[in-house]
Amino acid sequence: AIRDPLSGRTYVYQAMRVTGAADPTRPMSETLHGKLPQKRIVKDAAHGYSSYGNQIGLATGYVKEIYHPNYVAKRMEIGAVMAAAPRKNVIRETSDPGDVIILMGGRTGRDGIGGATGSSKVHTEESIEVCGAEVQKGNAPTERKLQRLFRRPEVSRLIKKCNDFGAGGVSVAIGELADGLQIDLDKVPKKYAGLDGTEIAISESQERMALVVDPKDVDKMLAYAAEENLEAVPVAVVTESPRLVLNWRGKTIVDLSRAFLDTNGAHQETTVTVEVPTREGNVFDKQEVKDVKEKWLSMLSSLNVCSQKGLVEMFDSTVGASSVFLPYGGVHQMTETQAMVAKLPMSEGKCDTVTMMSYGYDPYLSSWSPYHGATYAVLDSVAKIVANGGDFHKIRFTFQEYFKRMTEDPKRWGTPFSALLGAYSAQLGFGLPSIGGKDSMSGSFYDEEHGEIDVPPTLVSFAVDISDTKHVVSPEFKKAGSKIVLFTIEKDAHDLPVYSQIMDGYEKIYRDMESGKIISAYAVEGAGVAEAVSKMAFGNRLGVKIEHNVDPRDFFAAGWGNIVCEVPDGKVGELSIPYTVIGEVTDKGTFEYGSTVISMEEALKAWTGTLEKVFPTASGAPMKAAEETLYNTDKVYVCKHKVAKPTVFIPAMPGTNCELDSAKAFEAAGAETIVRVFRNQNASDIRSSIEQYKEDIKKSQIIMFPGGFSAGDEPDGSAKFFATVFRNEAMMEEIDKLLHDRDGLVLGICNGFQTLIKLGLLTGGKIEPQKADSPTLTTNNIGRHISRMAYLKVVSNLSPWLRKAELGGVYCNPMSHGEGRFVANEEWLAKLRANGQIAIQYSDPNGNLSVSEEWNPNGSYQCIEGITSPDGRILGKMGHNERCWSDTGMNIYGNQDMQLFASGVEYFK
Repeated sequence: AIRDPLSGRTYVYQAMRVTGAADPTRPMSETLHGKLPQKRIVKDAAHGYSSYGNQIGLATGYVKEIYHPNYVAKRMEIGAVMAAAPRKNVIRETSDPGDVIILMGGRTGRDGIGGATGSSKVHTEESIEVCGAEVQKGNAPTERKLQRLFRRPEVSRLIKKCNDFGAGGVSVAIGELADGLQIDLDKVPKKYAGLDGTEIAISESQERMALVVDPKDVDKMLAYAAEENLEAVPVAVVTESPRLVLNWRGKTIVDLSRAFLDTNGAHQETTVTVEVPTREGNVFDKQEVKDVKEKWLSMLSSLNVCSQKGLVEMFDSTVGASSVFLPYGGVHQMTETQAMVAKLPMSEGKCDTVTMMSYGYDPYLSSWSPYHGATYAVLDSVAKIVANGGDFHKIRFTFQEYFKRMTEDPKRWGTPFSALLGAYSAQLGFGLPSIGGKDSMSGSFYDEEHGEIDVPPTLVSFAVDISDTKHVVSPEFKKAGSKIVLFTIEKDAHDLPVYSQIMDGYEKIYRDMESGKIISAYAVEGAGVAEAVSKMAFGNRLGVKIEHNVDPRDFFAAGWGNIVCEVPDGKVGELSIPYTVIGEVTDKGTFEYGSTVISMEEALKAWTGTLEKVFPTASGAPMKAAEETLYNTDKVYVCKHKVAKPTVFIPAMPGTNCELDSAKAFEAAGAETIVRVFRNQNASDIRSSIEQYKEDIKKSQIIMFPGGFSAGDEPDGSAKFFATVFRNEAMMEEIDKLLHDRDGLVLGICNGFQTLIKLGLLTGGKIEPQKADSPTLTTNNIGRHISRMAYLKVVSNLSPWLRKAELGGVYCNPMSHGEGRFVANEEWLAKLRANGQIAIQYSDPNGNLSVSEEWNPNGSYQCIEGITSPDGRILGKMGHNERCWSDTGMNIYGNQDMQLFASGVEYFK
């Protein structure tokens, strides 16, 4: 998903992950023979995706796992990414004879040979024994380097054509770039010796790109690659003769005419029998509700409604500083969003343009009728865009399909055929096109005990839209006294949508949002209006009172396409949409329906409890209460070496992913920046990088250690790479001069905070070895990566970095780390407090220090989020201030701007 956009020179800035699994809460004893337990599969799959995305700096703005018993046959792992590039940077030309093909990125290995076909095989009990070699080994830091390189305009404009190394490896990636090619397989960099020509030619090993460049630009491109610490080698030339020629060890092992390669293969056809769904099992049929409270709580705890926050928080949702919505919003960050919304990743200048993406699919609806399932998948994806303030007229779709394996049975072919017809009918109804898609017809598992098990018919619709920050609307209820209204779509006798009425309504919703008449909205799905109003209420802990005349059967009925809207009191009569008032928002924090009253605590317990043992949100670790002391001093260090425009040196190590965000934040505050990648391909690279870093520090007044995953962030190894480099004697001398001869400043955020801790700069103000009892940062109490917002209280004004922040003020910053828990003994804690070095502490939104993991997410001792050196000029903190902009995290409440960067720049003026 990342390689494909790269081949178009676009920068990937947002990702959406949608997965399918069987019930992970079932006991291990129910695991199918030849399978791993579902709990193990869902946890490891989430760890794999999140680890890779987090390392390369890709914000995963939306995560959803769909549960259905038949996904036990074969797990579903799908998704989509958003990428962009300035149009002027993308050159698309022909490959001319004499042009050179450069292979850039990772080395080739046996991993991934047959991977594309392997992923499309039917699974059996033997699969675990024979399919392991097909799994491609990823290298996230190399992918990050490729992203950085391709984002550079001067590099992108040299690329005439480009291809990624997907299925088929070298033979396809390079083979598709020109009609005539001479490929030297001996020049392809290899992970290890012993690969034969075929293996080199077909391996799908990851993180490699093939670039076509003019011969005169080869040296320039290789130099740019070296600057980004990337391996790059010319491996092929474009020839006049229209033949694909592969040479290995001095011999030609492939010599094929382009005319033969351009044939489409054998003609194939099959017979299809479409089965019409029966009335039995129709999910649109309304059910009697005997006990509203029991029904409401059981709905909230059901697998496809319950909270997945413990899963979602594993994925970094804020890196790149472009996420307009976080996955969960409101003061308590408990209202689940329905769309991924992000700004375009502009490197300079302000941009209000946002992209929006949503998905639509329900496995139970599709199991009853693949046609209806696909139709409403499209409609659901549109409704979610509309509910978040998007204009549906601009939507484009991409479909991802996943079905049981196909045989000669015409009825099996009827399932995907029906689904495609349903999706096509919806596209025609809206007049909106699909611009892409991907399918797999391999979702079956066979064992002797159960026979063949098939995944539910799956056609997932992804809808993409473009809007701006002024139009987006977040889903959490905003204020008590608002009316809750319902827009209901019309359906025909076959339970299919009436598109003319829907489009008219969606157009009016957009206009009513634009004029401020609708301030929050939620697209209704399979669990009905009850699910929608509950999730809208959770984020700000507001209550809901439902009108007495609302039929319980309607309240809990499936309603894809319907939209619940919050309308300020007094604005209802001004709405242009046809609506029904179904209730109001209250400040009671309860859910009321006639005589039924459900407390917020009961509702949240039902909603959050189901997956807590699979994806926990709290560790339950005991914590000692935090002491609150404001340190107020008038002896803040004053800079004696003023400069009009300070220069900030930002080193980027293998694994760093926040350097671009950090540079942008400093430049917006009025500083110059030097971002320099540390090169370590060989000993010469390391020596020259150290010399270059020394010169960069000499030119600078500020050093900023950015966040990321230095050297892959292995256990107990975070920031070791940074710390090792900066313990070099020459580097230590330059840092000492910056601090003491030029009154310089040092800042470290997240991984940079870990670097400052390991260097000893924070505790003593100079680089020195850590002692056995030195304060440190260790694994979060919950034992996993945490991505969310945290409320932070500034408790000391000792540091110039906090000069423009309010002492005692509360700010809201993104957190994204696996090792952010600050730990120190009582002696050190007392010393840091007495010196005013405890700069920032975790608190609740009202500024009360709290050891609850809701507010102190990593379990830091004394709620410490950031500390300074004794004189305050060196600051280390966990929260990512560089990701805070006026139009990011718009569904999160509180002041995000601590003015950290502005304070650092102003210190020198």
